[in-house]
Amino acid sequence: MAMELLKASFTSLFIMFIVLSLHVLACVSFTSFVFGDSLVDAGNNDYLFTLSKADTPPYGIDFAPSGGRPTGRFTNGRTISDIVGQALGAKSFPPPYLAPDSGGDAIFGGLNYASGASGILDQTGSLFIGRIPLREQINYFEQSRAYMVSVMGDNGTNEFLKSAIFSVTIGSNDILNYLQPSIPFFGEDKVSPTMFQDFMVSNLTMQLKQLHKLGARKFIVVGVGPLGCIPFVRALKLLPSGRCSVVANTLIQGYNKKLHEALNRLNHEMGPEAMFVYANSYDIVTMIIRHYPQYGFENANDPCCGSNFPPFICFKGKGQDASRSSSNLCDDRSKYVFWDAYHPTEAANVIIAEKLLNGDQSISSPINIRELYNYNS
Repeated sequence: MAMELLKASFTSLFIMFIVLSLHVLACVSFTSFVFGDSLVDAGNNDYLFTLSKADTPPYGIDFAPSGGRPTGRFTNGRTISDIVGQALGAKSFPPPYLAPDSGGDAIFGGLNYASGASGILDQTGSLFIGRIPLREQINYFEQSRAYMVSVMGDNGTNEFLKSAIFSVTIGSNDILNYLQPSIPFFGEDKVSPTMFQDFMVSNLTMQLKQLHKLGARKFIVVGVGPLGCIPFVRALKLLPSGRCSVVANTLIQGYNKKLHEALNRLNHEMGPEAMFVYANSYDIVTMIIRHYPQYGFENANDPCCGSNFPPFICFKGKGQDASRSSSNLCDDRSKYVFWDAYHPTEAANVIIAEKLLNGDQSISSPINIRELYNYNS
């Protein structure tokens, strides 16, 4: 009997040692939880019934870990969050939350909850049918946290989450939907641009506070880029090559200013135990577009894959009909700023990520992402 008790005690201690070792290792490595839209979606939409998918070639053609096969990322290679994670020492990319291999202890390496066509507002992207709005993404994280608590307890989970980075890249689809008068939700009597900006900021602030309540302490909140310059909006507004929509970009700049101010208030309210970093993607992408030859690009107007005209589809046909049914694909993807009518190429994402990682306060405020990673309250 004594021997059996001794064996049982040893077994319990051994299991506890393994679990604790796993989580100590997780704490000292880079861990991120990614929320947002198609700019950072790592494949969640592959598991939804949706019109917003990137699960066919040539998407992912330059994504080395998949051997060039599509992964659900809406670009030819890595997203900004992929590149940032690698630069900070991540051993692998956070898997999409809806993927079969994202359960269990995979959570402790971080997860990606982002979804193409999603927005801050629940109604955004409804024409695409399936998508995961930000509120629902955070509900999914709450389920992930519940698993962490079952393994490590509440205190252990909070300690673990203190060092993790929570990145939120969202708002572009809300803006795009607002700019299109045919979207049923907004109708003909849209609210004023000022009210819409305030509505977006208040909803996003509420979701950030919910993440904070769940244990998040290090935040990267990415502002909306110059959508008035993407091929889709240029075509929508019938703008000549090289011109951007002033209406769209003015709306975005107003929203970004209010978002930045809201994050400053959160930093003041939450105190030093939390840090909300505003990532100024607007100025970075604008700078790339205006001075694209200096960054090694040859084209800052056209998409590498697809066209400037509806339906803006980037796809590759199969079999003998491939040459006739495939979209146009540029010869050198590293020379284009835009991959398709909406999203940057990996080459552009590399530059954006590097600026956010190491930039001054005009780019990342109040500190940059590398400083956030090393930040201890």
